Amino acid sequence: MRTSGFTRLLALSATSALVLTGCGGDSTAAQSEAEPAASEATDEFPITVEHAFGETEITEAPERVATVAWANHEVPLALGIVPVGMAEANFGDDNGDGVLPWVEERLDELDAETPVLFDETDGIDFEAVADTDPDVILAPYSGLTQEDYDTLSEIAPVVAFPESAWATEWRDVISLGAQGLGMSAAGEELIADLETEIDEAVAEHPNLEGKSTMFLTHVDTTNLSEVNFYTSHDTRTAFFEDLGMTMPASIEEASAETGQFSGTVSAEEVDTFSDVDIIVTYGDEELVDILESDELLSQMPAVANGAIVPLPSDGPIGTASNPTPLAISWVLDDYLDLLDEAAAHSE
Repeated sequence: MRTSGFTRLLALSATSALVLTGCGGDSTAAQSEAEPAASEATDEFPITVEHAFGETEITEAPERVATVAWANHEVPLALGIVPVGMAEANFGDDNGDGVLPWVEERLDELDAETPVLFDETDGIDFEAVADTDPDVILAPYSGLTQEDYDTLSEIAPVVAFPESAWATEWRDVISLGAQGLGMSAAGEELIADLETEIDEAVAEHPNLEGKSTMFLTHVDTTNLSEVNFYTSHDTRTAFFEDLGMTMPASIEEASAETGQFSGTVSAEEVDTFSDVDIIVTYGDEELVDILESDELLSQMPAVANGAIVPLPSDGPIGTASNPTPLAISWVLDDYLDLLDEAAAHSE
């Protein structure tokens, strides 16, 4: 796996890292012991962040940052801030410590220990979040309900998603998170650095240009009567365009009918996806064999041609196919190699 992808991120925060220390409550989770470096938010406070639930006013630069839901902690970490608490990784965790490998690498770079980890198996642990005594709670990539938002807002100002649950693309995750920290300029610089890194890596894979690609959700091999897929509203699908590929018209049309991040088509209508060159999905070679032997699904050109990228659903690379601020650099080269191999079969 790529392990040097954080070079730009480290350079970005080397002179401006602010490592926040201390975690509230009686939690036994490790607290950061790194010495804070001299750094201040550059935005003028108070600031107002607009999101799906209205507006959140943050009156002064936050010193204690908590994050909930998936990957939101990666924004402060990329900008040199260690949260006082963050969600525990509940899938894709390769060693069972609740922290994904690209996050572990960033914590090591910041010489910081793991923050308090919130167990979100049964939803947000509001008490644990409150125990960390945050000044702001970041959740731009999440599935917060109005009730969740209201409860969290009693603890601290909350930066929620801009429009739809689980549909915030990685640039907006960064810009909203950075805005909530009062570090908008640093957030824009991070976005620009990642875009440059992506463009340089994609340029080495010209075979991907223009390939129409769809992402199947977890395939139930016991019931292949339906094709379940991520719509254009999902970040995994949107990322294909960053990688030089295109959105199939079939996915665009199906997505226009819903605001949800996933959709379903009967296997009997599988010819709907005759415009798909490459399929990405969670699974292994056994799943590929099952798709290729199915009477209906094998009619999809991508399946018939063997242009399938199976990603392990319980491993880091499968998890990183959902682009997040730190995962992008970690997985980029490996992901492009896999897609390139599938593209060769699509011709």
